[in-house]
Amino acid sequence: MTVIGAAPLPRHDGAPSLELVGFSKRFGALAALDDVSVKVNAGAFHALLGENGAGKSTLVKCAMGYYAADEGQILLNGREVAITHPRQAHELGLGMVYQHFTLVPNMTVLENFVLSRDHLPAVIDWAGERRRLRDYFATTPFAVPLDTPVADLAAGQKQKAEILRQLYLKRNLLILDEPTSVLTPDEADEVLSTLKALTQARQLTIVTITHKFREVNAFCDTVTVLRRGQLVDTRPTRDLDNDTMAEMMVGRRENRVVVERETRAPGAAVLSIEGLSVADHVGQLAVEELSLEIRAGEIVGVAGVSGNGQRELVETLAGQRHAEAGRMLVHGEPYAATRAEMVRHKIACLPEEPLRNACVADMSVAENMALRAFDQPPASPDGVRLKRAPMRDTALRLIEAYRVKTPGPNAPIRALSGGNVQRAVLARELSSDGDLLIVANPCFGLDFAAAAEIRTRIVQARNRGAAILLVSEDLDEILQLSDRIVVMFDGKLALQADANRADVGAIGRAMAGH
Repeated sequence: MTVIGAAPLPRHDGAPSLELVGFSKRFGALAALDDVSVKVNAGAFHALLGENGAGKSTLVKCAMGYYAADEGQILLNGREVAITHPRQAHELGLGMVYQHFTLVPNMTVLENFVLSRDHLPAVIDWAGERRRLRDYFATTPFAVPLDTPVADLAAGQKQKAEILRQLYLKRNLLILDEPTSVLTPDEADEVLSTLKALTQARQLTIVTITHKFREVNAFCDTVTVLRRGQLVDTRPTRDLDNDTMAEMMVGRRENRVVVERETRAPGAAVLSIEGLSVADHVGQLAVEELSLEIRAGEIVGVAGVSGNGQRELVETLAGQRHAEAGRMLVHGEPYAATRAEMVRHKIACLPEEPLRNACVADMSVAENMALRAFDQPPASPDGVRLKRAPMRDTALRLIEAYRVKTPGPNAPIRALSGGNVQRAVLARELSSDGDLLIVANPCFGLDFAAAAEIRTRIVQARNRGAAILLVSEDLDEILQLSDRIVVMFDGKLALQADANRADVGAIGRAMAGH
């Protein structure tokens, strides 16, 4: 790694400039960043765009000292600085507001703000701290209640508190990671308008990771686009329109690799979703009045940037989350995602984070592979007694067929790598002749050859007549496998199209809310 400066510079008042020069970062065989350079002017409101996996988060985490870049230099106000730890970034005035809240839920706003300071006295004068913080809030554009536990704040208040904490800690360059993902449009405009005013007053420099073109057009003056770990371009927002930004993000995708599929007309509806609304973990609607139909012998690909309701949709279909409104039907019958219904209707499901959502971590590979059929022959001849030998034989067959790297069928599944957990769960779910297959990011963590094999198996399931709902953050995977494509944005369907007539530019615009 290139040595990044000899000694940190002292803090500067006002908005600093930031330049990241020649950043490269590899995680094993994956090149997350490949010689990326970005210049952010002092007082800029600078947007960082790109698909999931484009390298945006890796870049800013390298800048903040969370990751050590393999190569790269950091210039602050034109001079090279050393940032090898987040504390050094904080001392230089850099702060980051994450997509997911980092305030301690059971502590009050006052306690969170005071205890987040780098230097604290041995004995804290809480009355004095409350008075000083109240006086500080009197100078800020918005405030939050000081003595309320963070857990009791509304989502908009929590996001405001996250931003106010960074300002309270005297950070003058803020990196915002999807700062409006939990806000209503009005709340988002209020927060971003306030921050925009601070950049125009040269009190702040802001880099925001976002996928919402509306916010880019309204608030950002410069845009940098990354794609697959490489810099596409940096341009003034005034020189870009939504079509251009979408093409920069997703590319033209002119050369599509198509998995061989049988030509067939889709059959009857297997899954019908009618007016479905689902809340997220903070009680806001993540899926709102969504209606969708998946028919036998077709793959419906759900594209979209993560955080637009896809996870909640899959968890509801898998029985891991309750719907607020609407209904689901399988083969025309009401479906509540119970295990009995999944067995009767031959439903297989691979949710996100399979080790957490589709496995029992301390159970063996063989036991996890038997979770769908442990109470059915041959594992259980009568639904009561459990026979280990058939479970082990089935596991050995699946381990070989899906090339799961494991010490053996009796090893705890938590001991496997993430990619091999994915393979083991896919083996379990794809080995049955299901009528409905629900998969989320099925090739995440897999190498090229393994991904190609899994995609072939998904198409084979479609060819024999299964209905498949494919949720993926990999747009190439969606384009390669789907018969129909829908895009989710803010919990709603923003676009529906036949895959053979899909306009990649339109998909990119829909993913960004246009």
